[in-house]
Amino acid sequence: MTMTKEEKNELIDEYHRHKTDTGSPEVQVAILTRRIEQLTDHLRNHKHDESSRRGLLKMVGRRRRLLTYLKSENASSYLTLTDKLGIRRK
Repeated sequence: MTMTKEEKNELIDEYHRHKTDTGSPEVQVAILTRRIEQLTDHLRNHKHDESSRRGLLKMVGRRRRLLTYLKSENASSYLTLTDKLGIRRK
């Protein structure tokens, strides 16, 4: 259920802005998206796991806020990121 260090490093390498970037909005959204997908699969099997459901909702809200920020700062990056990750946009 958790993301391994190798998976996280692969996401960072794919979405980073520069070589030492680990905290840009693009990287954070990519990591949150992977964690949201994993948690969604977990909740499909464990329907009554309310604490995990709450964590999922918190992650979705954090990702939404990061995407809003990214959209206001760099719209082209927002569009490419949402297309690449398969996130619906408003």
